[in-house]
Amino acid sequence: MLHLANRELRVEIVDTAGNLPKDGHRYCTGAQIWQVHDQIAGPLLTGPEWPEPAPSSFNGQGLPESFRHRTRDGRLLTWNEERGVAIGIGELAAQPDGTISVVAPCKWMITRSDDRLTFRTRQQVGAFDYELERSVSLSGRTLVSESSLINHGTSPLVLEWFAHPFFALTDGVIRAELPSGTSIPENPGFKIEGNVFIQKRRFTHQRDGHMDFLRLPSASNPTFRLSHPTLSHVTFEAHLALSECVVWGNNVTFSIEPYQTLSLSPGVSKQWSLRYEFGEPVPTKLFR
Repeated sequence: MLHLANRELRVEIVDTAGNLPKDGHRYCTGAQIWQVHDQIAGPLLTGPEWPEPAPSSFNGQGLPESFRHRTRDGRLLTWNEERGVAIGIGELAAQPDGTISVVAPCKWMITRSDDRLTFRTRQQVGAFDYELERSVSLSGRTLVSESSLINHGTSPLVLEWFAHPFFALTDGVIRAELPSGTSIPENPGFKIEGNVFIQKRRFTHQRDGHMDFLRLPSASNPTFRLSHPTLSHVTFEAHLALSECVVWGNNVTFSIEPYQTLSLSPGVSKQWSLRYEFGEPVPTKLFR
């Protein structure tokens, strides 16, 4: 792991020079935030298999981000017949049994300062030619993830991006303050009262959970303030234009997943960022 640290927090970031799994084509490998540790409260983030130390590459943990190479319903995006590209991961190949493998991982150049790690890659796969820069910076109790994608190809680059942060539950549930006017369809897992997001019941195991869609009053730059088992709160800000916003949780984690559709003409670039602010440790939560 690579690290950023100060007096209050230590951030673990996946080292792309390590042995990344060949079946790991879901999350961008560069600047992948694996865990944030508070010097008093310990690890602050979870994942679908938490506290498994080596979760599957599909589930992962921490604060991963993804460039989708196909939609949830299977429509292909960054593919040419049997070969495709997962932005920030590598060249993909479809196998006869229907699985997908990474056959040529992208190569990252990493630079660092005291408070920032920056990952850069450029990869050409068939008609696709892109350059991606991802950086993570730490200041006090605030963590920022920034992305910049450039299309160097000769045709439009069309894909989806989403964040999949894994927040910790408090006594098995999550509560969150949402932008005023946010709603959610009637469902068995979650509800909204006023501007407060509430989990209707405790999920009992990894496969017991619920996924749904928030209806936000504005498609730009939403902010969410979430409960936490050992901190006063966690604030999550998405500085981008949303195409949709998924919410999902199981018995050990909860995620707000902002999506955006990217359509970059040749030579065009796009920038966006995520901001996480971790509240102070609360002694009554730590030592009860």
